[in-house]
Amino acid sequence: MSDVIIESRDLNKIYGEFQAVENLNLKINRGEVFGFLGPNGAGKTTSINMMVGLLRPTSGQVYIDGKEVQQIEKGTIGICPQELVLWDYLTCRESLMLMGELYEVPGAKLKIKVDKLLDGLFLTEKANTVVSQLSGGMKRRLNLALALVHEPEIVVLDEPSEGLDPQSRRVLWNYIRSLRDDEGKTVILTTHLMDEADRLSDRIAIIDHGRLLRLDTPSNLKKETGEGDVIEMKISNPEKNQEIITVIGKLEDVESVLEVDGQINIRALDAVSKLPMIMDELEHMGVRVVDLSVRQNTLEDVFIDLTGTGLRE
Repeated sequence: MSDVIIESRDLNKIYGEFQAVENLNLKINRGEVFGFLGPNGAGKTTSINMMVGLLRPTSGQVYIDGKEVQQIEKGTIGICPQELVLWDYLTCRESLMLMGELYEVPGAKLKIKVDKLLDGLFLTEKANTVVSQLSGGMKRRLNLALALVHEPEIVVLDEPSEGLDPQSRRVLWNYIRSLRDDEGKTVILTTHLMDEADRLSDRIAIIDHGRLLRLDTPSNLKKETGEGDVIEMKISNPEKNQEIITVIGKLEDVESVLEVDGQINIRALDAVSKLPMIMDELEHMGVRVVDLSVRQNTLEDVFIDLTGTGLRE
């Protein structure tokens, strides 16, 4: 069995004169959380819809387990859309039972699965409550449960945390991790939330204006792209600050060195790995460090470096 579960080849989507997706080539591995990161309108949802067979591409092919997407079995994919798709006057349990019956899940198996979903998503106490009386966070979790009731191999989550408070978001994130870690599912996550992509994704595709800009693990993206980490350093004899700035500024891969409020700020990609080199230079100069901290590069730094803009809401 191949490690690759989804592959897109030269995928394009054009609406009139507007190209929503341009030559998308990527592979998604079995059992990973794969993040699509980008601002609204970047082409994330369009790309995913083509990759799961909901939208026909203008050109290009998508393969799932080596088969063209149109040939895969019903139920291979579960989709949790950004917009809530719920039956307001059914209870949580009734909603899940109905969805399972639509997918022809056997009765005994369906009841067990529904109970497990209600428990895992903290909806057991609301099992017999009609959907219209649920909070926004509960509706969002029920929306996810509906995508999982038929036990799909691939789960697509489109902006799953949209509108959630921090506590509800944490519950959802923990459950998404369990889909990968405990059930071995492949999860495709589209988001414009940097923190969500960073914390959940094994690999991230950064997309803007319909183009794939970078694809790598979150840690590699932050080490290799963006403005770089910041080392904030205070020395025992600050009268040497300018001398130190001159020396450190000449070191390889150091982006910038500045004096800010009496301390030295050093910006460099993967700055932690450069600390031994920096400390050796300070030792040779007879300088003692009295305070040191590191602010790591963020995915937002990476995104801005790649696109030249901040996130568009």
